[in-house]
Amino acid sequence: MNGYGVVTSPGTLRIERLLPGPIERVWSYLTESDKRGQWLASGEMDLRVGGRVEHVFNNNELTEQDDPAPPKYAAHAGEVRMQGKIIATEPPRLLSYTWGGDFADGSEVRFELTPRGDQVLLVVTHRRLAAHDELIGVSAGWHTHLDILADRLAGRTPAGFWKTHTRLEAEYQQRIPEMVEQPS
Repeated sequence: MNGYGVVTSPGTLRIERLLPGPIERVWSYLTESDKRGQWLASGEMDLRVGGRVEHVFNNNELTEQDDPAPPKYAAHAGEVRMQGKIIATEPPRLLSYTWGGDFADGSEVRFELTPRGDQVLLVVTHRRLAAHDELIGVSAGWHTHLDILADRLAGRTPAGFWKTHTRLEAEYQQRIPEMVEQPS
């Protein structure tokens, strides 16, 4: 279940991964800075509604033997910081927060975890993505980051972040056509 994300409504991406459990372990990789930093971004999280979320991305440091960041993402090659606020938290099954600001100006990411035997189904839904290019970049980003998480949890060495992201971004560009408004 390392499939592609799907657009479920305009500006909304849903992507799933079946991960090695137990659920508490996967939860810790979502919420603890040192573990989250191994696949997405480090940073503190105040796990209460209204609490602050900090992400400190360093995509160049996530994997070994990687390509350099493409020129389009040069500004994201080094350390990038992002803030958000917790919208919902029900440990260890649900975590939702704003992505890049408060709810009024940011998008929203939601993580849902469901035990499946000795594995955990992780569903990530990212909503309120305003533009097609943003949807494509976010789709490739989540796909790449979640593959790294799956590899880390399974004890495998993940493929290079930028190498994978670049390939997936081109694939998502083909999979998610730009919506053209019809004249009224």
